[in-house]
Amino acid sequence: VWGVGPHTISVPRICPADDIDPHTFSNAVPDAIFLKIVALIRLAVPYTGMIMSTRESARIRSEALELGISQISGGSRTSVGGYTIADIRDIENSAQFETNDRRTLDEVVRWLLENHYLPSFCTACYRAGRTGDRFMEFAKNGAIADFCQANAILTMKEYLCDYASPKTLVEGEQVIQLELPKVKNEKFRNASVKRLERIAQGERDFRF
Repeated sequence: VWGVGPHTISVPRICPADDIDPHTFSNAVPDAIFLKIVALIRLAVPYTGMIMSTRESARIRSEALELGISQISGGSRTSVGGYTIADIRDIENSAQFETNDRRTLDEVVRWLLENHYLPSFCTACYRAGRTGDRFMEFAKNGAIADFCQANAILTMKEYLCDYASPKTLVEGEQVIQLELPKVKNEKFRNASVKRLERIAQGERDFRF
């Protein structure tokens, strides 16, 4: 009615917790139905970001990425103060709910890279005010892809420079070189090449 669609949709399921056993729910959603729901949402709103957390296993998240999930978390902590503790395995007994995919952020990033995905840490649309009907203007005709692709490349480069393990660094640099030509907007593509060099030299926070 108003020309604005959802910016993101999350697909959480009830997960084990101190006082909850999902198996006691007669209407709990099994894996096959859950993945079908993901696919149907993607078909219904092709322009919307879809989020899946570490509540789900690595296997389910891998299958869901092929069906339309576009945003996933990594290295999540569900305990109070959990991000101040070095090893996630030391805090599971105090978690609000269990995380199924317990890989570190770097492991998740490398897994995505190895499977030919381009991880993105971009928040440019929020910061540029490209939300609501303004976002939809770019999203419905596909023009947002140029912004997303270029910003994903730049934020991936920052991650590689500041946080990546040696193995992830190698994978990431290879993916960046493969993804750069996919930026169709020549102005964005040329600017991205120059900004990648500046990021390598220590500059940060570029965005389109």
